[in-house]
Amino acid sequence: MLTFAEALARLLGSASPLGAERVSLDAADGRVLAEDLAAPAPMPAFDYSAMDGYALRSNDFEGDGPWAIPVVGESAAGRELPALAPGSACRIFTGARLPAGADAVVMQEHVERAGETITLRTAPRLGAHIRRRGTDLDQGAIALRRGLRLTPGRIALAAALDRPQLFVARRPVVTILCSGDELRSPGELASPGSVAESNGYFVAAQARVAGAIVRVAPFVRDDAAIARDAVTAALRGADVVITIGGVSVGDHDVIRPALEAAGVTLDFWRVKIKPGKPLAVGRAGTAHVIGLPGNPASASLTFVLFGVPLLRALQGDAAPLPARLPARVAFSVRREPGREEFRRARLEQGDGGLVARPLTNQDSGAVTSFAEAEALVVIPADRDHVDAGETLEVIRLADV
Repeated sequence: MLTFAEALARLLGSASPLGAERVSLDAADGRVLAEDLAAPAPMPAFDYSAMDGYALRSNDFEGDGPWAIPVVGESAAGRELPALAPGSACRIFTGARLPAGADAVVMQEHVERAGETITLRTAPRLGAHIRRRGTDLDQGAIALRRGLRLTPGRIALAAALDRPQLFVARRPVVTILCSGDELRSPGELASPGSVAESNGYFVAAQARVAGAIVRVAPFVRDDAAIARDAVTAALRGADVVITIGGVSVGDHDVIRPALEAAGVTLDFWRVKIKPGKPLAVGRAGTAHVIGLPGNPASASLTFVLFGVPLLRALQGDAAPLPARLPARVAFSVRREPGREEFRRARLEQGDGGLVARPLTNQDSGAVTSFAEAEALVVIPADRDHVDAGETLEVIRLADV
C-alpha cells in the first residue's frame, strides 16, 4: 500500500490542465485564471483626494496661523478639472482628481468656511489625504497570476483593470457512477434492505464546488458485465470518472474488475489511510478514474482528499491542496499505528487558538459525520496515541 503522501503525489503528478476558454467577467466567479493579468495603466490612473475637503498648496502657508484662503473652483469625481491658482483652495470631493499644483488636501471638518473663504488654524501637511497615481499597481505590473481561483475581490480587480472577458481553465467533466443492488433514489418506494443513495449527492455537490461539470449515471447493479458496460459508457466524454462502492474484495464488489475490463489501467489500489483504505486510482486514455469505497464516511473522505485536489489540478489551480492549520485537540486516543487517520471534528475558538473537538461517531459507515464535521484532524501514521491538548494539523472542510 502507498502512504497518503505517495498516493496523492502519484495522482496529482498525472494531472495536466485541460485548456482554457474565454468567459465574460460576470460568469468568472469560482473559475481558475488561465492567463496573467497585467495592469494596462498605473492604478490609480491619477492623483486623487481620499477625503471630502479642500485641495491646497502646502507652501502657501508661512508663519503662524490662522490663514484665510479664498475658495476658487470645485473638483468632483468624473468632472472637468479646474486650475488651482496660487494662494487659493479648491473644493474637492472623495475620488476627485487633484488640481495641478495642489499637494495636500485638508478635511472639511478641519476648516471654517464663510462664504467663499475658508480659515485654517493648522497648516496642511504635504501629501495629506492624497492617493497617488500608481499607488496600487504600476503600469505593466502583474495584478493577478495564472492559477488563481477567482474570488469576488479578484473579479472586482479584473473589472478595475478594464477586462470584460477573461481566459479561464476549462471546467472538468465528471461522471459519477454509484454501484450496489441495495441502492435506490431518495423518495423512491423502499424495498426490504434497500438504501436511499446519498454518496453520489455528496460527491456531486463537492465536485461542483471545485469547479466541475457533473453528470450522474444510473445506478450500477452487482453484475460484472453490467458494471463493465456502465464504466465504458461513463468514460465517454468524461475527464474524470468517480465510482462509488464495489472496489474492495468482497464477492459482490464488481467495480474494480469492471474498471480493468473497460480498459482502465489501475495505477494503485489501497492507501494507508483511515478510513478509506480501498481506493482505486487509474487512467483510461486521457480520463482519470477514482474508485471510492462505498461506506459513506469513507467515500466522502477519500473524495475530499483525492478527488477535489485532482479536479483543482486539472484546472491549473496554483493551490490544489487545502491549507493545514494547527489546532489543539480535545480528545485522547490510543490506536494501531501504520495508517494516517483523518478524524471528523468541529472547530472552536479557544484562548490559545483553534480547538478541534471530534465527533462521537467516527465509524466509516456514518452518514451523519460529514453533515456535522467542520474539519479533519490529521493523526500521523506513526502515532500510537494522542493526548488531549496536543496540537495537530487540521484541514478545514470550508477550505476544500
